[in-house]
Amino acid sequence: MHIRPETSDDQESIRGLLQAAFESDAEARLVEALRQSGLELISLVAVEDGLVVGHILFSPVTLDSDESIKIAGLAPMAVLPQLQKQGIGARLILEGLKACELQSYEVVVVLGHPQYYPHFGFESSLKYGIHSEFEVPDDAFMLQELKPHVLEGKSGTIHYAPAFKQV
Repeated sequence: MHIRPETSDDQESIRGLLQAAFESDAEARLVEALRQSGLELISLVAVEDGLVVGHILFSPVTLDSDESIKIAGLAPMAVLPQLQKQGIGARLILEGLKACELQSYEVVVVLGHPQYYPHFGFESSLKYGIHSEFEVPDDAFMLQELKPHVLEGKSGTIHYAPAFKQV
């Protein structure tokens, strides 16, 4: 398996992957809306035998109390259902975090499974007094500081790109 940046040739495969992995096409529509937004995205695919088997996307988000902190939101991430629980998602997350660091992101936030993401260094955002603009379970909104102590003394609400409200 190889992980690499998304190319325009991957877009149909990513759409199909997202539709297979999620119960609706909302995530596929979100990815398309984010592509069209002009935002700087980090979009990686996992490819096996020429087939896109996984995808992860990071987009810029803001902390309302300090917009100078460069923060990425991880959403969505998907693996073909028949290939889940084989480490593909883990590899995507690790490679995605490296890509975020290379792009000078200081923090990554995620709304996800509270038993899964802590394996990769994510912890409750409540520890920092940081909340999602969306109403989500407290234990499901997590973050990871890529730049140690950048959130020290900070608190507030994370705001996502408008595309997240449109789908």
